[in-house]
Amino acid sequence: MPFLPVAPLPDDIPPRRIAYDPRASLAAPYVPLAAAFLSGRDTPRDALERHLHAMEQGEPSVRAFVVSDTAAARRLADAATARWAAGRPLSLVDGMPFAVKDMIETIDFPTQMNSPLYAGWYARRDAAAVWALRQAGALIVGKTVTTEFACGNSGPTRNPYDSTRTPGGSSSGSAAAVGAGMVALALGTQTQASTLRPAGYCGAYALKPSHDALHTGGVTPLSPTQDHLGLIGASLEDVWSSAIAIARRVGGTPPHPGLQGPEHVPEARKPRALVRLDMRGWGETDATSRAAFEEAVAAIARAGVAIIDRHGDPEVESLEQEIVAGSEYSYDIFSWEAQWPLRAYAEHGLDRVGKRIHELLDHTARMMPEGYRAALASREGLRRQVEALRDRADGFLALCSSGPAIVGHDYTGSRSYPTPWTMVAGPAFALPLLAADGLPLGLQLAGFRDRDAEACAVARWIRDLLLPGSL
Repeated sequence: MPFLPVAPLPDDIPPRRIAYDPRASLAAPYVPLAAAFLSGRDTPRDALERHLHAMEQGEPSVRAFVVSDTAAARRLADAATARWAAGRPLSLVDGMPFAVKDMIETIDFPTQMNSPLYAGWYARRDAAAVWALRQAGALIVGKTVTTEFACGNSGPTRNPYDSTRTPGGSSSGSAAAVGAGMVALALGTQTQASTLRPAGYCGAYALKPSHDALHTGGVTPLSPTQDHLGLIGASLEDVWSSAIAIARRVGGTPPHPGLQGPEHVPEARKPRALVRLDMRGWGETDATSRAAFEEAVAAIARAGVAIIDRHGDPEVESLEQEIVAGSEYSYDIFSWEAQWPLRAYAEHGLDRVGKRIHELLDHTARMMPEGYRAALASREGLRRQVEALRDRADGFLALCSSGPAIVGHDYTGSRSYPTPWTMVAGPAFALPLLAADGLPLGLQLAGFRDRDAEACAVARWIRDLLLPGSL
């Protein structure tokens, strides 16, 4: 398969602009259709055809995919349809159409990482998560665009709601494909902000699980202590059931035993209290987005949840200050740990890797081991501060980004809001419940490490409160 270069939109395809409504988005959930599949009112094959129609309509301007195989997807959907009709589905995600970020190995599609160095390269295996989803009956539609090595130059993908804007990165195509209704789920990764930010930009749900709670085997490494497998889906049910399908078949990244919880999304649970976090991103956030967030927080408070924030609470104020400082040392950790393989790629010739990778390697060249150790120590301090709030609150509220997707395609947006919970290593959900200027704005619900199911129960409660009757 040829390498897909960055290119401008063709002149004969007009810009795509669709007003975003959280109650009627383009995304098309799959797991909530289980009862219809069992009764015969719907089938996985029919669901796939709806996704493929959305792909046919949207892909010319969104350009989420690097490669796809719709014929194979149809064959697999027919097999899943027969299993559901017989009342013997392999799992809740049996027949689910999904896509795979092109940083993640697949045996039947090339893994090219938006780099000419990997043009046409095939792995000899599926990544652990891909293998697990296939075992659960899910079917791959194709591979989705990533930024170069998930940290460099952007690819050709556009935002599904406004093609003049970025879809975010580095899981660009994954978020855009789900947001546009082309698939119900897409695998992504997050080393800083690469799952939550694009999901928020594209009107999709997402889960960045606790660190190592999902197996990252077969995912090209960048920063082992911060790399996460991420799931971007059309509903909370889709991301949760897919995560459990992976964990039950391959576990977590050893020695983590893997994500724990029920196959169905956990029952909604009203939290006692939530910590509202402004973080560094608040100063970057426009007035319309601030107002949308404030309205959501106020609605949660009116429902009887205590909101704890930095005003008058020294413990939260201290945490906010540490999060602001963390935006610096998180980059130190990432760049130090990513020296390999990025330096090895650069040895093929600096003209074979993009400008952003040059900048990252230049930053690393100025670091010493002592700086890396200091950054790790600071990160441990941040984690202790979060854990100290465990007895006072059931989660943390923030935005997924400092506003809707920004205009342009070279820059994928600020990482200020998602990066902190990458460092904390706890679970974080992107909830596409807000809108600003007619575009998606993601609400972030974060939780305590290895309490993913509890965080999901709170996320479901928030969704049901802010979008009643959404499913």
